[in-house]
Amino acid sequence: MAPSIPQGVGGPRKRSADFDGRLMHIFCDFDGTITRCDTTDYVLSRLARPEWEEVEAEWTAGRITAAACMRRQVGMIQGSDDELHAALDSVELDPGFLAFVAWCEAEDIPITIVSDGVRQFIDRILARHGLQHLPVVANQLAGSAGRRRLEQPWMREGCAAGSGVCKCAVAAQETPKGRNTMVFIGDGRSDFCVSGRADILFAKSKLAEYAASRGKMFVPFDTFDDVTVALADLAEDRRVRAARAQAL
Repeated sequence: MAPSIPQGVGGPRKRSADFDGRLMHIFCDFDGTITRCDTTDYVLSRLARPEWEEVEAEWTAGRITAAACMRRQVGMIQGSDDELHAALDSVELDPGFLAFVAWCEAEDIPITIVSDGVRQFIDRILARHGLQHLPVVANQLAGSAGRRRLEQPWMREGCAAGSGVCKCAVAAQETPKGRNTMVFIGDGRSDFCVSGRADILFAKSKLAEYAASRGKMFVPFDTFDDVTVALADLAEDRRVRAARAQAL
């Protein structure tokens, strides 16, 4: 059964007919949402010094921020560029993501990928699937093999998530004029804060648990096929309503 979009999902209460694709902008997490694994964790498991897991444990325990955790871990990545590329080339996308992008483009709904991961990792994975045209906001990899470091131009002081990319700031800054219905799709801790700003929230894994524990309305999903079906049903409902109104 396809997921449905309840009234008031993830934000202000609106009737479903008020959600117009022409007014939507979709912001989407990358690691674990668009991909089937956390890309950075996968690269770390393949190429980083073993201490990366100790740093992860510090972050999980709340002793360091997500931004500090990422900086330290990226500095531990070893291996040549070819080895890094080989690891990235084995990362799989969600099986429904290509069709989802095609549907959004047909409906003229823009998508922005906003990730607390690494821009160069994301770019390589997207390019392999012909999706290099999608806008991406993420941390930047700098340096060279053996001396890699992470730059965080989207980090904001006071970010509630403590992330290298403040997704709330990105959503506020990158939303085109006139696109006042925000759709957010995510799965993890870096999505917690921004999820509260969404008019329509699609959530799974830790983000779904977080939203449910705080009484936030959301649409659960397993793959992007679920997201496409839910938004397509909403779009069709609006078209039917518009046709009926014209017939009166």
